[in-house]
Amino acid sequence: MKRTIITIIVVAAALAGIMFLLNKNKAKNEAQTAVVAQKNAAVAVRADVVDTREVNTQYITNGSFSPKQEVVLSAEAAGRVIKVLVDEGDAVRAGQTLAIVDSDKQSVDLANMKANYENAKADLARYENAFKTGGVTQQQVDQAKLKVENAKNSLKSSQLSASDANISASFAGLVNKRSIEPGTYVSPGTQMFEIVNVSTLKLLVNVDEKNIGQVKVGQNIKVEATVLAGQAFAGVVKFIAPKADASLNFPVELEIKNNAANDLKAGMYGTAYFGSETKAAVLTVPRTAFVGSISSNEIFIINDGKVSLKKVVSGRSFGDYIEILSGLEKGTQVVTSGQINLLDGMAVEIIK
Repeated sequence: MKRTIITIIVVAAALAGIMFLLNKNKAKNEAQTAVVAQKNAAVAVRADVVDTREVNTQYITNGSFSPKQEVVLSAEAAGRVIKVLVDEGDAVRAGQTLAIVDSDKQSVDLANMKANYENAKADLARYENAFKTGGVTQQQVDQAKLKVENAKNSLKSSQLSASDANISASFAGLVNKRSIEPGTYVSPGTQMFEIVNVSTLKLLVNVDEKNIGQVKVGQNIKVEATVLAGQAFAGVVKFIAPKADASLNFPVELEIKNNAANDLKAGMYGTAYFGSETKAAVLTVPRTAFVGSISSNEIFIINDGKVSLKKVVSGRSFGDYIEILSGLEKGTQVVTSGQINLLDGMAVEIIK
């Protein structure tokens, strides 16, 4: 009996010891979990400061060159191509014949009109001779003259229609593409040539709302082509869109005179420089500080380890930096990465 009591006491003591150890470990784990939870409550972000930076105040924007004039010449009448008079790359003048097309219908109509005209002239000659001897009246002679005039006009119309079968250049330029060969049968609408004029080109660029006020029609703009290092071209503002696109950018069209060698090609990437190249100290923040996009004008600032959403007024764009007109002071710390995970008042941890 005594042995049984001792055994029970030993077992109870062992169980009590085990429970003590388990409770101690539980408290320790809960304490560690609380520390980790407290640490993880801070959202990891990257940050920068609002600062006065020396920037180039010249506004720079990019676009692609396009020809001032370009046209695809198509057949206006059905027929077979007899001759092709130009090749791709050839320079052509306005009105120059590029291809000769034998149009069966036009040829038949032209032959008929010629025959009618010659017949009307012969009839008039006979009436005039008969009138001298009193064989016909003056009215009949006048009618014969009218028929000659009508036949002459019909012949001219037929000649014009026949000439439409041939393809001529509508302006001076270069043959960019030729789609026919001698012997090709064409129908109305068949594409035959593509003509472009690159002596003058257009450059379409977008100017944001912060800079559009300094752009005027007729303004001279320096233009460069990315692949033509060291060469600058003179551009002139020809058109400013009266309405901005969805991104609050205004399309602006520049006209650029090519050089004598026509080094500028349609499709090249071009850069336009608005304003003079001057340096100025401007209060700026990194472009990445804005929540969503620059147009939101919202930035998270950091104060005592927590963020608050600040409304600002942004100004000009200087590449990776945006001018701040109001809403922020120099030295203010702003979030530049991780905004998607933030809400107003959250704690943050700045990482490098």
